[in-house]
Amino acid sequence: MRSRALVLLALLPVALRAQGTQGDYVARDFTFVSGEKLAELRLHYTALGTPQRDAAGVVRNAVMILHGTGGTGRAFLSPTYAGVLFGPGQLLDTAKYYIVLPDGIGHGGSSKPSDGLHARFPKYTYDDMVHAQQQLLTKGLGVNHLRLVMGTSMGCMHAWVWGYTYPDFADGLVPLACAPAPIVGRNRMMRKMIMDDIRNDPAYLGGEYKEQPRAGVNAASQLLFMMTSAPLVQHRAAPTREAADSAITAYLAGRARVTDANDMLYQFDASRDYDPSSRLAQVTAPVLAINSADDLVNPPELGVMDRLMPQVAKGKFILIPISDRTRGHGTHSLPAVWGGLLADFLKTLPMR
Repeated sequence: MRSRALVLLALLPVALRAQGTQGDYVARDFTFVSGEKLAELRLHYTALGTPQRDAAGVVRNAVMILHGTGGTGRAFLSPTYAGVLFGPGQLLDTAKYYIVLPDGIGHGGSSKPSDGLHARFPKYTYDDMVHAQQQLLTKGLGVNHLRLVMGTSMGCMHAWVWGYTYPDFADGLVPLACAPAPIVGRNRMMRKMIMDDIRNDPAYLGGEYKEQPRAGVNAASQLLFMMTSAPLVQHRAAPTREAADSAITAYLAGRARVTDANDMLYQFDASRDYDPSSRLAQVTAPVLAINSADDLVNPPELGVMDRLMPQVAKGKFILIPISDRTRGHGTHSLPAVWGGLLADFLKTLPMR
């Protein structure tokens, strides 16, 4: 028993380090692109490691990783993400890097409609979310430079916005599972259906519901499942009719337990004016953009990345082919698949 206790005590610092430190920064009198204001905008974050400054006081080891729609920064603490990237000797070992995992506006522990304002919450956009991230870093955490901005899905799009909004702030950008283009076609159609499913539920009551509009949330969650799933993965996971029925029933039940209708509606509406395509020449940092070929949200046959990436001065695009290791859109959170590409990028990435 004593030897086991000693082993557990030895592992405790590693476990605590892996969980990071959580905190909140409050941005005072935050003005949104719409002109709306909040006297106090709460920005929640998780941080791992310690910032290191050079002789000029510039932070040189900070990495910010941005989550997808409906997610939180702490999702990156999973064994399949943090367990592959953040541990001792791993690519983003937190003994060497300062990792910042923010919760975007409208998500997680940050200010969001479900806190009380409901549909009176400011109609935030991706630009607002990026501006808030920059305030969190500079005013809240004292980080004046980033080694990397990484992001998945919505966070991927935020990385592109960072590239032209704060072109000198980061040494490099690693956007995973998106395109630097307006959300149109089927992608927009699915998002509109999600929002309409919620708004058109009679129980939504213009956002002032007392109980969640379950029919609308359930229908919206069905579309979300289709956006983020991949046929080969689901076929392997649910090879019988019974297994398929059970899997989707469990997924929808899980979503119903954690989803607020206003929060979900706002999260998808925030992408409405996203469009970096005309500003790619302003992205001066090196970019490693990674998509997977089985991504329903960003299908390679559209040719968007092939058309736009030549406009990025120091950009490289990698399309990961479909395999037993890819997970459709969710491949963005599997560094076991793309970690080697990131390692190569870091080896050649100059400090700016």
